[in-house]
Amino acid sequence: MGAKTGLLAFADGDIRPALRGATRSDRAETEALVRQVHPGYVVAPADDGTLFENEYPPDDITYATLLAGAELYCDRRLVLDRPSQLPEHLRQAGAGRRIIMHGMHSAADWLGFAVWEDGALIRSLSLSPDGGIQENIGKPYDFELPYWAGEHPVEPGPGDLPGQGPYPLPFHPLELGEEALRALFGFVIEGRPDPDDIDTEAVHLHGFHVTDPSGEEQAARGAMLALARTMRRQTFKLGPDGTWHEVSRDSL
Repeated sequence: MGAKTGLLAFADGDIRPALRGATRSDRAETEALVRQVHPGYVVAPADDGTLFENEYPPDDITYATLLAGAELYCDRRLVLDRPSQLPEHLRQAGAGRRIIMHGMHSAADWLGFAVWEDGALIRSLSLSPDGGIQENIGKPYDFELPYWAGEHPVEPGPGDLPGQGPYPLPFHPLELGEEALRALFGFVIEGRPDPDDIDTEAVHLHGFHVTDPSGEEQAARGAMLALARTMRRQTFKLGPDGTWHEVSRDSL
């Protein structure tokens, strides 16, 4: 799976009709909204795009549109490992409306989504095979139930390491992530589309370069990247007990 999303929306209700009837929004009005969700940041024009190709933009890029009864932002910074910790200024921006967050990342098999209704958190879920269930708040939606009931287990694959054991979750997060994406936003990234799914190529988005003028955000991102590179240089060896252990390269 190669699915990635970074979506945050404020809507007067179900956002799917707004996306289905999407027209091109005014750039100046959309820029004002982007400045509201990123207060104090430097905002400059970038190339426009569509929801089909920009549901997970690069670093420091925001795609957004203003629809009839809804606002949609594509920005990886607006989705959180613990969705319930949505910053206060974003909760205020969506006050009195439905707030929908959806994020998933295929490299980590991570899924996180949440829904607020009129300021109240209704549902929040965040999980990955390495991190486990980081957040599970509220009653699961109907589309989740077959997954929690064990109807979609992850079967062993040819790429699994010997002695790895069963998948640590009762389902694959990205499979549920696609279900959540369709239920909450009306489309999927991978898998067979339904006839009534949103045509994401028809949803125009304005693009913006949005950067932290202090440089702190960029520095933190660089530090995380350096840590990830260090971790990728770690070496593991199969032990006599059939499990994998980290070893130094000098001991090989």
